Amino acid sequence: MTSMTSPSPKKIQPQLRSVRLSDAEALCAIFNMPGFRWGTLRMPFEMVEQVERRIAKSGQETTWIVAELDGKVVGHGSLVVQGSPRRSHIGEINIGLDDAFVGKGIGSAILGALLDVADNWRALKRVELTVYADNEPAIRLYTRHGFKVEGRHVKAGFTDGQYHDLLSMARLRF
Repeated sequence: MTSMTSPSPKKIQPQLRSVRLSDAEALCAIFNMPGFRWGTLRMPFEMVEQVERRIAKSGQETTWIVAELDGKVVGHGSLVVQGSPRRSHIGEINIGLDDAFVGKGIGSAILGALLDVADNWRALKRVELTVYADNEPAIRLYTRHGFKVEGRHVKAGFTDGQYHDLLSMARLRF
């Protein structure tokens, strides 16, 4: 009997690098994509100037990277270390991709790079994130990288005129 499952799609290996102010326009275009926005708490119609300000004000507590394919920015991710001395062992992760590149391994590459920074450069013990409870592809990605659901925030996110549950997930290394 032959298997009816199709082979998994080929994973793409992007070039990862730190964000640049000149990436603002490409990132803004991604931030305004419907699929990207659906999976985040961002508002629609972000402006390039807003993204430029966020990039410019990023300090040493932030590791912000972009993923490129053939010179085109197709995703980003950030790791922000908590500022309070009593929470300095904690980082928060945010990731997002161009709608056309979801499910191709780019999110995994970004997340892996950020977790390498968390573990081997910042010695973080806890990395956290928030995700919509119905964003199954993202939850699978985070679970593959060692994140576990810690809690559910009922009707805490508002998207497309409806309230949705959010999950708190974390990866611990004590």
